[in-house]
Amino acid sequence: MSTTAPPAPLLPSNAVDSTGPITAADGTPLQTALSRATRKARIRAFLLVAPLLAFVVLTFVAPIGQMLWRSVSNDSFSANMPALTAWFAENEALGSDGGPEGDGIPGEDAFEALATDLKGARENRTAGIVGTRVNYDLSGTRSLFTKSARQARKLEAPFKAALLDVDEDWGDAELWSVMRSASRTYTGDFYLAALDMQRNVDGEIEAVPENRRIYVPLFVRTLWLSALIAGLCLLLAFPVAHLLARLPLRYSNILMIFVLLPFWTSLLVRTTSWMVMLQSQGVVNDLMVAVGIVGDDGRIQMMYNQAGTIIAMTHILLPFMILPLYSVMKTIPHDYVRAARSLGATPSTAFWRIYFPQTVPGIGAGVLLVFILAVGYYITPALVGGSSGQLISNLIAFHMQKSLNWSLAAALAALLLAGVMLLYWLYDRLIGIDNMKFG
Repeated sequence: MSTTAPPAPLLPSNAVDSTGPITAADGTPLQTALSRATRKARIRAFLLVAPLLAFVVLTFVAPIGQMLWRSVSNDSFSANMPALTAWFAENEALGSDGGPEGDGIPGEDAFEALATDLKGARENRTAGIVGTRVNYDLSGTRSLFTKSARQARKLEAPFKAALLDVDEDWGDAELWSVMRSASRTYTGDFYLAALDMQRNVDGEIEAVPENRRIYVPLFVRTLWLSALIAGLCLLLAFPVAHLLARLPLRYSNILMIFVLLPFWTSLLVRTTSWMVMLQSQGVVNDLMVAVGIVGDDGRIQMMYNQAGTIIAMTHILLPFMILPLYSVMKTIPHDYVRAARSLGATPSTAFWRIYFPQTVPGIGAGVLLVFILAVGYYITPALVGGSSGQLISNLIAFHMQKSLNWSLAAALAALLLAGVMLLYWLYDRLIGIDNMKFG
């Protein structure tokens, strides 16, 4: 019995054969059309974020890059003392051109180059710039350069004897070692100074004398006080945030107004208010004397020391801890703790094993935020901290505004930035940045 194959189904005239390429409505291959649409979407997305990207680059990336560049680059000496800089580049050992071997004092050629540059510095009025650069590493040398430049016209050969007649400090081996170091446009010496290190006459790195160690103890104090302030803020903010998350809406809104109220007040006003309250004849001491806690002659000194810095900064940074905690606690269901209690858990067990672990993301966010803000605080420690309550930011400001040692200020700021990034990395490794939540 013979069988015949069923007839093929009739296709409409506009149908596409399944064996041919798939095309879009305009006849373009579908893959090409999808790539074109994806490319247009990426371009539109980039154009949308371009203003924000430009803002971040101009106000954040570029200043940090300039700071890092300044911390390793300083041409104040090399640009204004070209002859002596060239001599240093050609002679590795200071005593190699006629000076006594091993004494660190160069010979006539180096002093001739120095005299030539001093004459040029007198004409260009740059002796103060050069002296300031050398003075960063060896105090008292600015006046040496300015005095010698004023008498540069009288300098004649032999130049070594002439300069030693102007000032015998030109025969100091340490001065020549510092000038050699300053002649390098790119140097890591500012980082050495920021770590209380220096180069000796032989060019070896060594620690500065103990009575001159400033920066490392200040870094330690900054990190310690910032961690203490973050811990105090956590202790004070946790119950407030818990209360905010559990109160009815009409009451929590009122309490939230009090939490946000400091943001509506100038930081300077809040700091000066603490100055009024904490001074020896201030409100807090007067109240303790009135209550009888202390006598009138036993008033507690809470200003211009670490106590003033801790109290004022804890108050100022407290809202930055409350808000991340509140945003996390608000999302924790009440039923979890009630379920634990119904299963026989005590209130403390239910809190520590059920409720507290769920607040860890908010704790991590709040502590990290407050710590980073405290590390870089400047106004409050400057006003209420005194000598023992100053942070590294105050010394950075000093070098930017007073000593004008911008390279050292940049090196200090770069080390502070590196320390914060290291702590951020450790937090990510130990806890996980993905577990941090701000709401």
